[in-house]
Amino acid sequence: MKNGLKINYKVWLEKDGEIVIGQGKELLLRYINETGSIHQAAKKLNMNYRKAFYYIKAMEERLGKKLVESYRGGATRGGSKLTQEAKKLLEKYEKIINTLDEVIRNLEKDA
Repeated sequence: MKNGLKINYKVWLEKDGEIVIGQGKELLLRYINETGSIHQAAKKLNMNYRKAFYYIKAMEERLGKKLVESYRGGATRGGSKLTQEAKKLLEKYEKIINTLDEVIRNLEKDA
């Protein structure tokens, strides 16, 4: 914008008035996908495992769908991965963000 103002926003998706996903939970899911580990994803976000696990369970309960599959196996075989539902949720969230970013770029360009 010509006057130095910048448009800023936060986006989250809700179901029945409860937040399902926002920027922090999106990053948590992306880092789980990247690292194959809830623990490592939480570490990248400077969050403890318990809080990360709580966020995942809250998202799953609100959606009524499994988002993260975890499997045990010790130091070398255990891990976590996103379900197809989680990948679809991330795609939807990313599409919304990209659309809003484009609208804002156009508004700032025209202002």
